[in-house]
Amino acid sequence: MTVEQNIVTDTIFDLFENQASGPKYRALASALRDGITHGQLSAGTRLPPVRELGWRLGMTPGTVARAYTILTDEGVLVAEVGRGTFVRGEVEKAAPLLIESGPREVTESGDRMVSLFTGRIPDLGQVALVREALARISARPAPGLMDYPTSRAFAPARQVALEWLSDVPLGQVHHEDLVLSHGAQNGISLVMQAVLRGRRPVVLVEELCYPGFRRAAELLRAEPVPVPMDEQGIRPDALRELARKHEAQLLCTSPALHNPTTIVTPPERRREIAEVARNCGLHILEDDSTFLGQARCETYRAMLPEQGWFVSSISKTLTPGLRVGFAIAPRARRGDLRRAAEYGFFGLALPLADLVADLLARQETKQIVRAVRERNALYVRSTVNFLGGHELRWSEEAPFVWLRLPPGWRAAAFCMAAEAQGVQVRAAEEFALRDAFAPHAVRIGMNGHVPLPEFEQAILRLRRLLDDPPEQILV
Repeated sequence: MTVEQNIVTDTIFDLFENQASGPKYRALASALRDGITHGQLSAGTRLPPVRELGWRLGMTPGTVARAYTILTDEGVLVAEVGRGTFVRGEVEKAAPLLIESGPREVTESGDRMVSLFTGRIPDLGQVALVREALARISARPAPGLMDYPTSRAFAPARQVALEWLSDVPLGQVHHEDLVLSHGAQNGISLVMQAVLRGRRPVVLVEELCYPGFRRAAELLRAEPVPVPMDEQGIRPDALRELARKHEAQLLCTSPALHNPTTIVTPPERRREIAEVARNCGLHILEDDSTFLGQARCETYRAMLPEQGWFVSSISKTLTPGLRVGFAIAPRARRGDLRRAAEYGFFGLALPLADLVADLLARQETKQIVRAVRERNALYVRSTVNFLGGHELRWSEEAPFVWLRLPPGWRAAAFCMAAEAQGVQVRAAEEFALRDAFAPHAVRIGMNGHVPLPEFEQAILRLRRLLDDPPEQILV
């Protein structure tokens, strides 16, 4: 932060300290308004980013963003895409966007549709790294190119993969417990094939969940059943009741970072869920493929050595193009997992496994992953800066945010209105089972393929829709 920004932050802190008690966002808005009125914050002053000011004032970034939103709506502040929030000077207020029927061409920051349908990571050196690794692999002696791959041939790649996951508390693990899969989705299917038995087995999933759980279950003619959640994730009491009622065999969950809501299941709740699974003979498949941070607590595989399975991938941290993931079985069930892969597709192509071993062992790869995480966090912070005044769930370790829509909006209508303005987002209905209730909410992906100014322009369009829903929606 510059000296000027420090002075502005300290000025705002002093103004805020002099406010009467009440909701923090209103007190902050009042402090900023007073500072502008009395000249302590002059026209053109750039206000601190919401995260930095929130830290200084001891409040959440969303609270700061809500105060900024109030004053922006009043015309006291102006948000400039790609630059920040300023005390209004000689800047014309942006005209409201109008909802049109059907898609239109976008002209504000280019003429392409901005897809925030899913998280997409930018190229921060991965392409060059993969090309260099391919060149190294192609130069090696490769007698295995004329044979079917064997389990022994994959051992070096499995060992490197375990080292790649070394910060994840997986319990006692050996490289033979791990199978290389074609992405996390394939890993989920392999685990289900290894676990599920009978004509119509039941798979429990979170009431809002990654759609791949449902699709994998349906492909195997299993019945997915939703489990109610609260602010800490799956409710243990509901899990116990449904596991017994349906004689469920497997629970699929994303406790490190729930997709789509970004809920993190704390250790105590995890232990309660693990105890239910232990008593009910329920296996747990944990998928952390969308989590971009460092592990916070033990995985279910560590808590349940005989019933815990783990799936991850490199799609959200390195590249989705290689389609490489990891599935890890309980020690006693690794043969079942290996057979599911061998009987299904004989395992990864050996050159691809060698490429994975080469890439994941390199220090440059780890540096790129850190850069990817930092870039994602930048996009998340920008999103919070614009949308934090609304009911937003977010984490800098997530490639998406979860937005509950204000009264008047329905998810389907909002998605159509957003697409008419050149922005694609994903409705909550896509994360619910077909006949289940879905909240009026949307998931917004962090698209790192889009330059930050263009991304911010897209988020600003969403903000305008949220702040000023058209009359025809309010029925």
